[in-house]
Amino acid sequence: MKFNIQDTFNKELPADPIAENTIRQVEKACFSFATPKKTADPKIIHVSPEMAENLGITEEDTKTDLFRDIFTGNEVLPNTQPYAICYGGYQFGNWAGQLGDGRAINLTEIEHNNQKWAIQLKGAGPTPYSRTADGLAVLRSSVREYLCSEAMFHLGVPTTRALSLALSGDEVLRDVLYNGNPAYEKGAIVSRIAPSFLRFGNYQLFASRQDHETLKTLVDYTIKHFYSDLGSPSTETYLQFFQQVADKSLDMVLHWQRVGFVHGVMNTDNMSILGLTIDYGPYGWLEGYDYGWTPNTTDSQNKRYRYGKQGEMVLWNLYQLANSLYPLINEASGLEAVLESYRTKYDEKYLTMMRSKIGLYTDREEDAALIQLMEENLHLTETDMTIFFRNLSYFEQDKPEEGFEHIKDAFYHSLEENPEIIEIWRNWFQQYSVRLAFENENDNPRAVKMNTYNPKYVLRNYMSQLAIDAADKGDYSLIDELFKLLKNPYDEQPEYQKWFAKRPDWARNKVGCSMLSCSS
Repeated sequence: MKFNIQDTFNKELPADPIAENTIRQVEKACFSFATPKKTADPKIIHVSPEMAENLGITEEDTKTDLFRDIFTGNEVLPNTQPYAICYGGYQFGNWAGQLGDGRAINLTEIEHNNQKWAIQLKGAGPTPYSRTADGLAVLRSSVREYLCSEAMFHLGVPTTRALSLALSGDEVLRDVLYNGNPAYEKGAIVSRIAPSFLRFGNYQLFASRQDHETLKTLVDYTIKHFYSDLGSPSTETYLQFFQQVADKSLDMVLHWQRVGFVHGVMNTDNMSILGLTIDYGPYGWLEGYDYGWTPNTTDSQNKRYRYGKQGEMVLWNLYQLANSLYPLINEASGLEAVLESYRTKYDEKYLTMMRSKIGLYTDREEDAALIQLMEENLHLTETDMTIFFRNLSYFEQDKPEEGFEHIKDAFYHSLEENPEIIEIWRNWFQQYSVRLAFENENDNPRAVKMNTYNPKYVLRNYMSQLAIDAADKGDYSLIDELFKLLKNPYDEQPEYQKWFAKRPDWARNKVGCSMLSCSS
C-alpha cells in the first residue's frame, strides 16, 4: 500500500508553533500538529470498495494489519505529520469563537488518478481544539456517518466520503440525551475522505480576530488548490471565489431538499467551502413531508435548521462568509450582488427541481401554483415523502381518477375517515393530468426519468438504528446490507423491497429513530 503523498495544507499554511497537544486558543495559525491516540484493540468492520479504489488501495491492502493500523490511528504514515485544523463558527446563530477539529485528525493529502484527497480520522483522540471533550467517537454515530456519507454520494448529493469504519476497542462515556445519564459505549473511528475539509468557519475565525494576513494566506491557498480556474489573487478573484462558493452551496442544499435530507446542524463550521455535505451528526430523512421537521434535539424548540428553512440558512451562512471576506475586497456591492442572486437562483432552481420530481420538463406559468398546491396537500396528513414521489411515477395521464390509488401507500394513517382529503387529492390529480398533456413525454418515458430523480431507497433513521443495534452485538451484516442497498438508490432492487416502507410504529419515538442529539 503506497500513497502519492502531496501534503499542501500543513506545508503551505502557518502552523501552530506550540507542539504540545493541550487545550488552548491558537492564534495566527491554520492548524496544530496532533498525533492520533493509540487504541486498545482496533478492528476494521467495513470498507468502501469504491472509495478504496479512488485512493489506489486494493482489496488485499484493506485486509492487512498496516491498513487497520493506519486507518485507526495506531500508525502514522511515513513522511507525514498529522494535524487538526483551526476554525471558528456561528452555532445556532451565535458566534462561538474558536472551535476547530476537536475529534478529527487529518493524516495526509494524497493524489491518485489526478484527483487530490485529504484523509481524516474522526474519533481518533483529543486535539488542542477538543475543549472539554475527549476527541473520541462511538459506534452509534460512526455507523450513521459511514453509511450516510456513501449513501449521499450515490444519491448524487455533493458530500464528503468515507473509506472505513472501525472499532477502537475502547469504551467511551456518552450522555445520549443530555439528561444526566451517561453510559459507556463502544468506541469507533471513521476515516473520512474529501478534496478538502475547509469550512466557512476557517475564514471567519481569522476575520473575527482581524488577522487579515492569515485570512488572505488561507483564501489564496484555497483558490490556488480548489478554484484555480479563477487565476491569480485579486479583488475580483476574491469576489468570483465567493460567487462560486455560493453557487456550490446552493446546488448542495437543493439536492438536500430533493431527496428529503435534513442536516440538523447547519452552523457555519459545518459548511464546506467546496459545497460538500459535511459532518453527519444529528441528520435525518423526512418520513412525513413536513417543512417544520428537524432531527436535532438541541434545535427542537426553535427549529432553526428545519427542512423548509435549509435554503434560507445557507444564505444566512453565506452572509457571514461575505462579512469575513470583506476585508480582502473592501467593497460591499459585489458581495451583496452575489447574495441577492442566491435568492433569485434558489427560487428558480427550486421550482425546476420540483418540476423534475413530478415529471414536468417544460415551463408553464401555472407550474408554481400546481406544485405549491401539491406541497400543501402533502401537509394535510402525515405523508411519506420518498414513497409519495416514487409512486407518483405510476400515474397515467389519461387516468386521473386512478391517481390517488398510486399514492395511498404513502399515508401513515388511513384516510377512510377523511374523505375530504381524498377529494382534495383527486382534484389535484385532475389538474396534474391537464398539465401533463402539454408535455412531450408519454407515461413510460416520464416514469423512467422521474425514477432517476426520486430515489426509492434512502437511509431512514430506523434503518441506521437497526444496523447500530446489530453491530453493538457484533453482527455487522446489516451494515453491509444497507451499504449495498444504498449504492443503487434509484434502482428497484426487488431483493431489498422490504426497505421501501414507511417508518414502523416502533420507531416513531425511539431514540435514534426520530430525534437525535449531537452526542457522539
